[in-house]
Amino acid sequence: MATPNHYQTLEVSPAATQTEIKHAYRRLAKLFHPDSNQAASNHDKIARINAAYEVLRDPERRRSYDQERAYYSRLESAGFSVERSSRQERTAAAQARYRQDQKTSQQADSDLQLWLKQVYTPVTRWLNQILKSLKAQIDELSADPFDDELMEAFQAHLEECHDLLGRAEKSFESRPNPSRAAKAAANLYFCMNQIGDGIEQLEQFTLNYDDQYLHTGQELFRIAAGLRREAQAAVREIQA
Repeated sequence: MATPNHYQTLEVSPAATQTEIKHAYRRLAKLFHPDSNQAASNHDKIARINAAYEVLRDPERRRSYDQERAYYSRLESAGFSVERSSRQERTAAAQARYRQDQKTSQQADSDLQLWLKQVYTPVTRWLNQILKSLKAQIDELSADPFDDELMEAFQAHLEECHDLLGRAEKSFESRPNPSRAAKAAANLYFCMNQIGDGIEQLEQFTLNYDDQYLHTGQELFRIAAGLRREAQAAVREIQA
């Protein structure tokens, strides 16, 4: 094709790897973006660079683009003329799609940051308070499970856990989780369920002193702690 194409825009070969395309984009974006280089900034140039990268970074869109290029190349080789305006329209459309994708991406990033701040952070803080305090409370009670004061203190602690869990559940329901945070949200949800069931088992222990309830409650808290760690790992993946 006679006019500049996406590969020419990014200054790479049509046989370039995805890694080479990414590196070329970063280099050119840094070179022409006004935030990083006022002297060389060029809004039209960066728009073309962004539009080209949006196509070439996606293997399926790149494959379709390559097929289109091959089709027009065959037409030109056969002596058919390809209207320049049609290419300009396609470039404009690609740029428009890029701007829309950027707007959608920015909104998604905003939603994710709000969810992390308003839901994930307070929920994990409250769940941590519940999970980390259990061992110390059981250690104190084990000194004499039949001591009324120790048992009352343990029951009061379970009430505090109920309160913290209620806050976590209310906060969790305050905002829908973004799609990118689905894995983290699912782990938090199941973590809260395990904690709720664990508290019920521990409350049963305070009523009849059956160690089976105590052991089951501890095991449910152990599972909940693992789910909380998985939620944290999922968030780290998002932020990487």
